[in-house]
Amino acid sequence: MSIETKADQSGPESREVRSAMRDFLSAFEQFKDANDARLEALEEKRGDDIVLVEKIDRINKDVTEQKAKVDALALKSSRPALQEGASLAPDERKAAFRNYMRVGDATSIAMLEQKSLNVGTDAEGGYLAPEQTERIITQAVKDLSPIRQIASVREIGANVYRKPVSNGDAATGWVGEEGDRLTTAAPTITAIDFPTMELYAMPAATQTLLDDSVVDIEQWLADEVQSEFAVQESAAFVAGDGENQPKGFLDYTIAEESVRAAGQLGYVATGVDGDFPAADPSDVLLDLIYTPKQTYRANGRFVLNRSVLGQLRKFKDDSGNYLWQPSAQPGEPARLLGYPVTEAEDMPDIGSDNHAIAFGDFRRGYLIVDRIGVRVLRDLYSAKPFVLFYTTKRVGGGVQDFDAIKFLKFSET
Repeated sequence: MSIETKADQSGPESREVRSAMRDFLSAFEQFKDANDARLEALEEKRGDDIVLVEKIDRINKDVTEQKAKVDALALKSSRPALQEGASLAPDERKAAFRNYMRVGDATSIAMLEQKSLNVGTDAEGGYLAPEQTERIITQAVKDLSPIRQIASVREIGANVYRKPVSNGDAATGWVGEEGDRLTTAAPTITAIDFPTMELYAMPAATQTLLDDSVVDIEQWLADEVQSEFAVQESAAFVAGDGENQPKGFLDYTIAEESVRAAGQLGYVATGVDGDFPAADPSDVLLDLIYTPKQTYRANGRFVLNRSVLGQLRKFKDDSGNYLWQPSAQPGEPARLLGYPVTEAEDMPDIGSDNHAIAFGDFRRGYLIVDRIGVRVLRDLYSAKPFVLFYTTKRVGGGVQDFDAIKFLKFSET
């Protein structure tokens, strides 16, 4: 009888993940102990101890940093390794693209694009990167962009994606096996347009780097542009105004849930301007959870920034249990009241009239549209002696289901 042993359970990366996970859980236990002491002092009307409050804030920050470290290590260890013996020989298009990147010779890549009837010519802003390079960049951006990880993503070949939407007014009903089937009313169909906008980054390289055959030039390009793409994307998906960028979910009209109209997102208020209510502050979180219909709650999650999350970590339920609980496994999200939490730094802080906490099914609620293709234009004149690589991709985004996302507004009404 043989026992199967998974290699990643004993490898150095796995040990590093487990070590980081232990540090994370240890930090959370220290946070709970310190916060329990603070709450006990408040119950005894001794007031806040400034030293203790500073300690709690310091540990709270450490918990956040340890969680981020665990997630980063878990993500790194989950990436598939190159199989031993796998072919490293580049295909014809990759070889042509590498030649263009290194020495600026676009002859081969232009011939290949003409042969494939591709419109990615230099006159239109660069040459299309090979599919493998595009995949490296896309995956790297997804790893860094929190909204891209939880929203729906659709690839298109045009500049605009038009999504038909039914207003739900088609007649339906029950009928017996042999009963007459009445003619149902035709539904009213509208369309939502999701235009793609140009997102760019312009990394610089020295000619010495480009001449070094050991350097994986495609991986270098992905590493250089991924953070810029992810930062710009994440900000636009949350609060973009739709002008030359995706339209973020915070830029739509957000109305009080009981009076919101079609095409508007809904909110519930905390009842206190710029803060949680002093008594039972967690009740407003329950109100938020139960604002969407059950079909959206099934895959619901919280979206908020690090500052807001730090405050929520201090909340307890009536039984003395903390509402925020760390993830049980590396790479899994922490949970608040049983629902996963996504940190998005572009969400607003707690403040007067701010929609600082979002909850809902973001996969059904928000759509990201990617036009296939990453273009690269080599520029060796604008920043001599450096070579610039003007790298672009087209991305769009917007709300596709206005019932799926709700907000907690820090206001009286």
